[in-house]
Amino acid sequence: MSKLVLRDVVKNYGDFTAVDHVNLSIDEGEFVSLLGPSGCGKTTTLRMIAGFIPPTQGTIEMDGQVLSSPNSSLPPERRQMSMIFQSYAIWPNMTVAENVGFGLKLRKLPAAEVRQRTHEILEVVQMSHLADRYPAELSGGQQQRVALARAIVVKPSVLLLDEPLSNLDANLREEMRFEIRRLHDEFRITTVYVTHDQGEAMVTSDRIAVMSAGRIEQIDAPYTLYNRPKSRFVAGFIGRTNFLEGKLAADKVTFDGFEIDARRFGAAFNGSDGSVRFSVRPQTLKLHSAPLANGAGGCVIGGKIVERSYLGETWDYVVSPNGANLQLRVSTLPSQVHDVGDDIWIEFDPEQMAVIA
Repeated sequence: MSKLVLRDVVKNYGDFTAVDHVNLSIDEGEFVSLLGPSGCGKTTTLRMIAGFIPPTQGTIEMDGQVLSSPNSSLPPERRQMSMIFQSYAIWPNMTVAENVGFGLKLRKLPAAEVRQRTHEILEVVQMSHLADRYPAELSGGQQQRVALARAIVVKPSVLLLDEPLSNLDANLREEMRFEIRRLHDEFRITTVYVTHDQGEAMVTSDRIAVMSAGRIEQIDAPYTLYNRPKSRFVAGFIGRTNFLEGKLAADKVTFDGFEIDARRFGAAFNGSDGSVRFSVRPQTLKLHSAPLANGAGGCVIGGKIVERSYLGETWDYVVSPNGANLQLRVSTLPSQVHDVGDDIWIEFDPEQMAVIA
């Protein structure tokens, strides 16, 4: 049985549909991220799971019990869930230890158990040496660790996180991504994480649900989502990509200025003829200073360097295939240096060209 299930959930605000027939099933101990741009419905979905707002249509269930429906909604405090907000919401007049232990005290646990569990979780989040500090004396990353400790110490059935790293600088965000994943691997709490940052979602999640205009466009493991997007929106939102339009006829896929043997793509087309669209990631394209022997196979074409940017870990090139009105982005290793205007050869790997709707 799934831990958390959303069945045909809709949320309307007057004539505006914020969440549009969302269906989602999350297993026990799974970490699922709701990823999408601002206004796509991800936070509204999370707030319905938490019980802060009721659905207009559909149901939300946990362990087979209906928590929310249009007619009734279990209050947030009775859902056995913990939620972490963007603002951390830790109390400034309490020490780190008092903040973390507050939820245990509300549950009227013995003082000795409160102290023990508070100490144990502070050790886990590497904050025990700051137990007597107040929030104003902590950095943003330390405050976020306190919020995590406070949410986890009560052993919730489900942990909800609403863009918890958005207030941190870039370096701290990267550090806390791995910290959140480490804590999940240790405690295996069923987790729903809302973010607009694809890097956060890729690092932390078992599966990612990409949302757009209130709907889930695709839900998959990060690797599958990145390499086999099912729609143009998903392909463009998860990382950078090139979109190529082609025409399938007989045994060839014809693009602007070149063609590739259709058999090189496997069974992606199911034997149909017509227009096809591909997502081609910049790092799947290779650049060569000289033509390759296998160029006759239809996967290597001539071109020219139009632009370049050095990003430290990679070169980011813009290349234009000969005889085509295309410009493709290509990422290469720092050691592969080409000048603007250089003639180059572009190698395509059909197996890494994802067919999208």
